[in-house]
Order: sequence, then C-alpha cells, then structure tokens
Amino acid sequence: MTTKSGTSGSTSRNSATGEAATMSDNGRGRSKSSFGQSMKAVMWSFFGVRKRRDLEADATQLNPLHVIAAALICAAVFIGILILVVHAVVG
Repeated sequence: MTTKSGTSGSTSRNSATGEAATMSDNGRGRSKSSFGQSMKAVMWSFFGVRKRRDLEADATQLNPLHVIAAALICAAVFIGILILVVHAVVG
C-alpha cells in the first residue's frame, strides 16, 4: 500500500527528538515568538501580574536573548522615569 507525499495533513517523525511534526507548519517545530511578545511578557512581569499558564507558555516559546534585551530596555526606561519624577519633585 502506497501513500501520497506532500499532503497538508501528513506527518513526519523528527529523528533528533522522536516527535511527530506536521508538514502544515512549513517544517518548523515550535514557532519562536517575536521581540514584541518578549517585551509584553517582561512588562507584565515588571507589573507583577502573570498567570501560571502564560508563564509556562513563555518558558517554552520565548527566546532568552529577547527576554534579556527586553528586561534591560524596560529597566532603563523605568530608571529614566524615576529620575524624571525625582527631578520634577525636587527641582
């Protein structure tokens, strides 16, 4: 019995991980998130409100370098705002 190759619903097995991957995702396994999604996650973390479900999803999807860059940018902006507020109140 033969099967047709190249159908959108076909699956293949990844030899490195042993996981089945569908061909409909253009050969990519898990999709990595964008820098904007990393910024959003970091801002919610700075605010202190994050659902456990979202935290677990972020841990598997976000690029660690994007998270570090987003955290440094947010920290710099936060410090800049604090300095502006202090100058406005004192001066």
